[in-house]
Amino acid sequence: MKLIADLGLCQGHQECLAEAPELFAFDDDSYQVVVRITEPSEEQLPAARAAVKYCPAFALSLEDRRV
Repeated sequence: MKLIADLGLCQGHQECLAEAPELFAFDDDSYQVVVRITEPSEEQLPAARAAVKYCPAFALSLEDRRV
């Protein structure tokens, strides 16, 4: 799975940091999310899914990269 942030949609709410601080950071200059880990481990997937679910701007997504 690949974790993606659409910076055109990000509004800086930082809910992703509350749900998965190990996966995200925040750029104070641009006031946008930074994805620290683009391919979460199996153990990190529940937190990644929660971050996607609770993003109020719908700026996060998880894409299945399996072929």
